[in-house]
Amino acid sequence: MDQQKPIRLIGVYNADGGVIGELKYFFGHLIGTAKCELCDITHSPIRRKASWDRLAGELKSEYGLDFALEHLNERSEAENKASAGREPCVLAEYPDGSLGMFLDRQELRMVDGNVDRFAKLVRARLALFF
Repeated sequence: MDQQKPIRLIGVYNADGGVIGELKYFFGHLIGTAKCELCDITHSPIRRKASWDRLAGELKSEYGLDFALEHLNERSEAENKASAGREPCVLAEYPDGSLGMFLDRQELRMVDGNVDRFAKLVRARLALFF
């Protein structure tokens, strides 16, 4: 049986979205009570990294994959079920609608907020499918 190829990647932050969620994370991060390795990869302290946006575009053009980013309070029921308690992480969505762990918290931690390292990790994992 052929292995299904992912049709989409979904990054799940370890933080809530919205104004209150963003402020809570920002101040928690400043005082050391909040941590999200995916946030460190996609955002500088002020805004989203241009290098992240470039990578998302490259993944779309090279593999046809969209890379969605979801906060804890924005996840679908299926995304919540696939990621609950393991955030931050990156999920892979397959043609049959199933979701699986693509990159876990430890793997995100290893890249230490560096988009280039993250890109290498993602491409190495995608090489298993494409």
